[in-house]
Amino acid sequence: MNSHMNFDGLEVGYDIPARPGMAEADIQTPCLVLDLDALERNIRKMGDYARAHGMRHRVHGKMHKSVDVALLQETLGGSVGVCCQKVSEAEVFARGGIRDVLVSNQVRDPAKIDRLARLPKLGARTIVCVDMLENVADLSAAAVRNGTTIECLVEIDCGAGRCGVRTTPEVVTIAQAIAGAPGLKFAGIQAYQGAMQHMDAYADRKAKIDLAVAQVKDAVDALAALGMGCDIVGGGGTGSYYFESNSGVYNELQCGSYAFMDADYGRILDAEGRRIDQGEWENALFILTSVMSHAKADRAIVDAGLKAQSVDSGLPVIFGRTDVKYVKCSDEHGVVEDPQGVLKVNDKLKLVPGHCDPTCNVHDWYVGVRGGKVEVVWPVSARGKAY
Repeated sequence: MNSHMNFDGLEVGYDIPARPGMAEADIQTPCLVLDLDALERNIRKMGDYARAHGMRHRVHGKMHKSVDVALLQETLGGSVGVCCQKVSEAEVFARGGIRDVLVSNQVRDPAKIDRLARLPKLGARTIVCVDMLENVADLSAAAVRNGTTIECLVEIDCGAGRCGVRTTPEVVTIAQAIAGAPGLKFAGIQAYQGAMQHMDAYADRKAKIDLAVAQVKDAVDALAALGMGCDIVGGGGTGSYYFESNSGVYNELQCGSYAFMDADYGRILDAEGRRIDQGEWENALFILTSVMSHAKADRAIVDAGLKAQSVDSGLPVIFGRTDVKYVKCSDEHGVVEDPQGVLKVNDKLKLVPGHCDPTCNVHDWYVGVRGGKVEVVWPVSARGKAY
């Protein structure tokens, strides 16, 4: 690993937060740290699960935005490719050697459609979601113009209330248009129930996905009756993958956060009522932060504030400690309650971010640690690729 990275001329503390071979204690903060052992266990576990249930697993690249992590998910977890949300993001993964890329979103801007149509020239199977008939002709024209093939999934709105069609006749109409369009190939259905992923109660999540499964099955059956098979019936997230994989309808999972985990996902409960970060998945991603001031006896100030994380899903949680608590943040400061005064200036804390996806997107590097040493430093390859 890191074979493609040349660290010559890069200064620790200016260009990069650490260098491979350094002691963990010398990592510059704030930065993203990966516990490589935990990460690898998570990846293998999901891979084993998917294989045992006859499912493909297409990992969600928007979570980590890292070619290195995606390649690790291929080699250790047997993933079949990645989902991305944006064309530029997909291009990063295609350029990095991922050979099967789904833009699990709609692409409507002419310039973006043209870039999408050129992705197959990078050697990647290229798939995109469609939810409006008008999109089909534009995608077809771009594929023909570039001499490539774009595969298309019809997206079903199965509860998220965002993109996607709601009825089976709409699915059939769009699927038939795709199948008849030059340069396009109908590849199946995208049906991700995003709205229920973070519902705490297992039974609440199951009730939502049961409705989605019935909706998707109706569409798949209607297409089959017309002789149109679905290579991909995709969906499933960290909060629901066990429902989709036992549905008899889905054949591809699209989990992302399971690999890193965050505080918000950690709070949801499994079938036995246990938090999923206490057995199902391990915390592998942390914001490493340092105490920079302890001028007040009962509170420490750390260097990870709003600019080092996203707090849309709540404040971070200090990993492995109950004696101190992260309670507030501003741009460059985090406030940690320290009632016993146990922390000292330059002490380091590992924070579990509230929401991993947008937190990863504000950093340039991952520092992978094993056995107290920095083993790898990986770029956040697709950071800023929002087009």
